[in-house]
Amino acid sequence: MMFDGVNLIAVAAAAIGSFVFGSLWYGVLGKPWMKAAALTAAQTRPDPVTLGIAFFCQLVMAFVFAGIIYHSGSSGLRAGIISALMIWIGIVMTTQIVNHRFQGKPWSLTLIDGGHWLGVLLVQGVLIGLLS
Repeated sequence: MMFDGVNLIAVAAAAIGSFVFGSLWYGVLGKPWMKAAALTAAQTRPDPVTLGIAFFCQLVMAFVFAGIIYHSGSSGLRAGIISALMIWIGIVMTTQIVNHRFQGKPWSLTLIDGGHWLGVLLVQGVLIGLLS
C-alpha cells in the first residue's frame, strides 16, 4: 500500500519496531537514564496516554523518514542505513548536544538518549529500506 511513493506497511512496521526498540533500550538503561536525567522512578512511570503519544510520534517519524528516503531517489537497505546515520549525526545528535549543554545535563544523558535515537533511526531505516 503506497501513499505518494511511501509504503505505509513499511511505515507501520518501522513505527512498531522502533517503539519496541525504545522499550528495550530504556528497560535496560532505565536506572542510569533516570540518574542522568535527575528523575525518580515515579516520575518516569509512563501512563497509557504518554505511551500513545510516544507511539504516534514514532509513526509520524517513520512516515517522514520514509518520505525522506523516497525523495532521495534511492531505496533499499543501504539507503535506509545511510539516511539513518546522516539524520542521526546531522540533526538528532546536534540538537541533543546543544539542548543538554544549555540544560546543564550530564554527557551520560546525551549518550543514552542519543544511542536510543540512533537505534530508532537504524531500526526504521532497515525496515523501510527492506520493505519499500
